Amino acid sequence: MPKVHNYSAGPCILPQEVFEEASKAVLNYNNSGLSILEMSHRSKDFVAVMEEARDLVKEILEVPDGYTVLFLQGGASLGFLVSAYNMMGENKKGGYINTGAWAKKAIKEADFMGESVLLASSEDKNNNYIPKGYSIPDDIDYLHYTSNNTIFGTQFKDIPETNIPLVCDMSSDIFSKKIDVSKFDIIYAGAQKNLGPAGTTLYIVKDSVLGNSSVDIPTMLNLKTHADKDSMFNTPPCFAIYTAMLTLRWLKKNGGLDWIEKRNEEKSALLYSEIDNNPLFEGTAAKEDRSSMNVTFVLTDESKAEEFDKMWNEEKINGLKGHRSVGGYRASMYNALPLESVQVLVNVMKKLALQIA
Repeated sequence: MPKVHNYSAGPCILPQEVFEEASKAVLNYNNSGLSILEMSHRSKDFVAVMEEARDLVKEILEVPDGYTVLFLQGGASLGFLVSAYNMMGENKKGGYINTGAWAKKAIKEADFMGESVLLASSEDKNNNYIPKGYSIPDDIDYLHYTSNNTIFGTQFKDIPETNIPLVCDMSSDIFSKKIDVSKFDIIYAGAQKNLGPAGTTLYIVKDSVLGNSSVDIPTMLNLKTHADKDSMFNTPPCFAIYTAMLTLRWLKKNGGLDWIEKRNEEKSALLYSEIDNNPLFEGTAAKEDRSSMNVTFVLTDESKAEEFDKMWNEEKINGLKGHRSVGGYRASMYNALPLESVQVLVNVMKKLALQIA
């Protein structure tokens, strides 16, 4: 089958070797005679998978002592609620930075057990920038932000400076670059961007958070419940965790975050350079806040849309259409997308410009 260049915003593209190894495990895992899909999550084989996946997270991200790594379920959409429940302190207030659809949903969830305080918003310009220069009050229990915005193509380049406990939804850029985990109380991330298939959610939680919320938490939403049971309070999403483990092995083998950050910078620089220099295209995000994961752009001449769509489809480019709230195009360039695929898209853009020259 001809190669497909997968720019889908999620579920993500994964390394080919991960697909190959995972397919073997579906038929017979570790010569056990059982599929990874059917073996007990209490078996030695799967317990070893869970332990390796956690250890790889700690190693690759350099997670310091005093943190617990969990593989749970529910995606970031449940994480919006889980993080608020577990972080509510005596003030019962959480501070939020609204940078788009997912941040806005997180804000809504905080109001179920406390009060969300809007610290800053980029809604005034259709979320095409990251707010700056906002003040952080002393009477909030935590500050929550979304590190990368898949729909609008913006990304925090720096961690907010604050003495307030920090919570971050890193679903779409975790493992894409180095981060200082020690600055966060909770990091959560749906796996389906850079880590693995949809089905599991990674949590990295400071141990001092566990069991210290000032509100009553339903059992399944209490992170201490899952920490006490090593992510196995209920049956975990075994295959998603196994595939995440394979992806982390791939990342480590190739050079870890130093390698992948450089590779991601090369991909984004190549595409943004074409957008900025090709008169037929224009980026939608503020240049200083452009995402390296999700590149959003539009045609300057909409009459060329039909021809452009035909051209990139002929080159077997998949998932390039922008979200309906932004329009235009969105090139999601997660870790496993090769530079070759970016070059194919750039070549199409150059070819379109040559046709009108």
